[in-house]
Amino acid sequence: MEPSPAKGKAQGRLLVSTSLDAKDELEEVGLDSFPSAVNIRVSASFTVCKGPQQHEEVCLGLFMLLLTEPPQAQRCYRDLTLVNRDGMNVVLMKINQILMEKFLKLQEVCRTQLVWLVRELVKSGVIGADGVLMTLMKQIAGGDISNKNLWLAESVLEMLVEQREWVLKSGMLVAMSVYTYLRLIVDHGMPNLLPLRQREVDFCIGLLRERFMECFIMGRDLVRLLQNVARIPEMDLLWRDLLHNPQTLSPQFTGILQLLTSRTSRKFLACRLTPDMETKLLFMTSRVRFGQQKRYQDWFQRQYLSTAESQSLRCDLIRYICGVVHPSNEVLSSDILPRWAIIGWLLTTCTSNVAASNAKLALFYDWLFFNPEKDSIMNIDMYEPHPHPAITATLLDFMCRIIPNFFPPLEGQVRQGVFNSLNFIMEKRVLANLAPLFDNPKLDRELRSMLRERFPEFCNSPSPPTEVKMEESVPLEMDNHVLDKEDGCYDNTDATFSDDEEELNNKGKKREFRFHQLKETYIDEPADITPFVDQLDEALKERVLQLQKGSDTETHCEVMQEIVDLILEEDFDSEQMSTLASCLAELFKSHFRGDVLPEEITEESLEESVCKPVCLIFRNLCQMQEDNSGFSVLLDLLAELYQKQPKIGYHLLYYLKASKAAAGKMSLYESFAQATALGDLHTCLMMDMKACQEDDVRLLCYLTPSIYSEFPDETLCSGELLNMIVAVIDSAQLQELMCHVMMGNLVMFRKDSVLHILIQSLDWETFEQYSTWQLFLAHSIPLETIIPILQHLKYKEHPEALSCLLLQLRREKPSEEMVKMVLSRPYNQEDQFTTSILRHWAVKHDDLLGEHIKALLIKNNNMPRKRQSLRSSSSKLAQLTLEQMLEHLDSLRHNLSNTKNNFFSQTPILQALQHVQASCDEAHKMRFSDLFSLAEEYEDSSKQHKPRRRAPASSPRSRKGAAPQTCNDEESASSSASEEEDSKPKAPKRKRKGVGSDSD
Repeated sequence: MEPSPAKGKAQGRLLVSTSLDAKDELEEVGLDSFPSAVNIRVSASFTVCKGPQQHEEVCLGLFMLLLTEPPQAQRCYRDLTLVNRDGMNVVLMKINQILMEKFLKLQEVCRTQLVWLVRELVKSGVIGADGVLMTLMKQIAGGDISNKNLWLAESVLEMLVEQREWVLKSGMLVAMSVYTYLRLIVDHGMPNLLPLRQREVDFCIGLLRERFMECFIMGRDLVRLLQNVARIPEMDLLWRDLLHNPQTLSPQFTGILQLLTSRTSRKFLACRLTPDMETKLLFMTSRVRFGQQKRYQDWFQRQYLSTAESQSLRCDLIRYICGVVHPSNEVLSSDILPRWAIIGWLLTTCTSNVAASNAKLALFYDWLFFNPEKDSIMNIDMYEPHPHPAITATLLDFMCRIIPNFFPPLEGQVRQGVFNSLNFIMEKRVLANLAPLFDNPKLDRELRSMLRERFPEFCNSPSPPTEVKMEESVPLEMDNHVLDKEDGCYDNTDATFSDDEEELNNKGKKREFRFHQLKETYIDEPADITPFVDQLDEALKERVLQLQKGSDTETHCEVMQEIVDLILEEDFDSEQMSTLASCLAELFKSHFRGDVLPEEITEESLEESVCKPVCLIFRNLCQMQEDNSGFSVLLDLLAELYQKQPKIGYHLLYYLKASKAAAGKMSLYESFAQATALGDLHTCLMMDMKACQEDDVRLLCYLTPSIYSEFPDETLCSGELLNMIVAVIDSAQLQELMCHVMMGNLVMFRKDSVLHILIQSLDWETFEQYSTWQLFLAHSIPLETIIPILQHLKYKEHPEALSCLLLQLRREKPSEEMVKMVLSRPYNQEDQFTTSILRHWAVKHDDLLGEHIKALLIKNNNMPRKRQSLRSSSSKLAQLTLEQMLEHLDSLRHNLSNTKNNFFSQTPILQALQHVQASCDEAHKMRFSDLFSLAEEYEDSSKQHKPRRRAPASSPRSRKGAAPQTCNDEESASSSASEEEDSKPKAPKRKRKGVGSDSD
């Protein structure tokens, strides 16, 4: 049982939330229209046919009832299967969203029901249920043996065992589930958990022996996981076969070295962190400044690393940081917390020798069989050798000892892998010379001797060895300072690539020290499809081998069309789909390298660029109707290809835009996204655009107009996508996008979401923010839409936004809302924003500005003091206060004092100052005496008008003696303000409206 919700938590039907949490849309969706389960079922048949919106409301309403009312769940699920028209897509998307964002906040009943629903979807074989199940598996936390986590692990295992035949249809699900439960077995060694562990062992052994080549895609981390459980008898037998009889597992498996030289995909490394852990780690590595990380690390330690069982989680975290967290150049060159600092923290807080050894192995695992042609430099460019001497010495010692001890028969290969890693680090100028590090006098003599024995190549310095500075006083959490390049083994000169080929690849450009992302280099090798091709039937095998042997594109296309025709035949065995996709991904890997977009864009060059074999799949899909049986078959092939080669997503987007045969077929991408394991258009689109951004910025800009116009619901509210674009474009590409906007080809903002996106952009880099504002200004969105952003802007932290707003505001006539927002900025003598724009308006639009300031002064002066104080103290945003307005006006008065401007001689301003002076306290009168003195002459002249007043008691003079009543009676204040307007010759209706709005 879960603990009862903490006191002070709001108990919604779906989520446990605090008063600070926003209301969840699902708490009310569908239920306002249909207040009970019975009404929903009765109304469903009448409502679902009215349109997409009503269909979605009914589906979500039934989904909500299914989660919150267990007795109605079976009937609700039956009705859901009857009324849905999109293959459960709405429900699948909502489940994924809850699992990724809100699973930890679900009520206990709702969590149980959600797992029950996933089980039903799996039983029904709903397309996309495998993706949901993999997301649910991600919520099973490693290093956690709480009842709640054990229940989830057991529930998912039961689903996988019960629906084994269904599981075997998805190669990725087979691999992901084996990876997950091999990892969880380590946590379940206590006596009371042995029955669960045995079921997990039986499940993993069964799949590994029956579908080994599908598990092979896990790469070298499969060996790491099997090492951790090798003492279990069944696992020991499998381990022996892995080492001595590999052919018994699969005819295509040649031995453990084949597995160890295969890099593990980041999908597997990421699957063993819950979404919450992943979010926190990514936040620390992208937003937290070096030196300010301690409180974040302490929170993470309390939340996830405080128990004895959680020691095993450190390996998952380190593998994730090595293989998934690859910071951009901007982050690497900033003062953001570096990866090695988090690694150091995880290593130094280990409380057991076993956990420490496993954590070091997780750190060095990609070094042991590193191949520069296949592996990424980012997986080994991890640890900074300078900051902490104890960690440096420990890691160097571990690196030396792991070579002969990891697997003695492969000692030579392990040594070569570590040598390749160190050599590649030097080639890429991550470190200029290793000799000062390996031969440092501060290191233990035995360790230095071992380093010279293992790595003599790196211990001979061309110049006398210099001592690497190792400060003993550095604390475990690392000091907040930036390391100097002069320290130790760093080269003081600008780092350049010395290799001629690399210089050619990089067009002769020098790279700045350490901070540039290093792209992997590729050497074209013959495609190795040996592990897969023998699993195909003869007809397919023959065509695939023709693809392998063929050389020209035309032949490839012809053979590919024959393969598509075979797939579309009725007797095609769908179980071969995954194997075929593996073959095609390997054969077409060269198609996914280099630039996609032609250098010169013409109709001919575009058509030529989409004449590739893989485009045959796209073309056939475009020629089919969605209700054609072959349509879903080809989508399944694309989905399988997507798992093996994610770049195919943006290649499909390019084809749909560039090919004449695909005109008007952009919606095909949505069908593709729903067919993938992600099952979600938004997630799929963001991932594909991110992949495109990393590979080809020109293509990203080329795709942007069509992406925004075809998928407005996914793009116009996405700050993530906009940031992807502005983070990489140059000034020419920015100007090109602005032209598209002004010609009507591109819309990147809409009124209901632009403010939220601009607020998001405040944390971006300077050029990114300027680009965002330039794109916004190219649209015709009224400035009033985004003027509330002023309340979020601080003059020291947000100069980019303030500069752009200042230039735009000077082109606008001031409205009352604009003036209010400008005046609501906290007064600071160094912040000249408010004074500068008020001065401009005072010169260009003095009458209009005077009217607005009068209305705001009187309205604000009439607000009860107590309420005003409460509002200003309870809100994080700036509030408009009387004192604030007077400070800004006094600053404006000083600025205009040496000019001939007569702004402060206007009747509306004088009336307003007189009104405020009559009711404010003595402290304010003294503080703003120079400002109030401007109104004295007008006040004297106003006495002549007293006989005309119907209510003399309400005049400014008489109110002076009755300030308390005036301050607490808004009606009399409004009446008084209206009478003052009678004496003013200008626009009495406008003024009455301005003052009267106070009652609203």
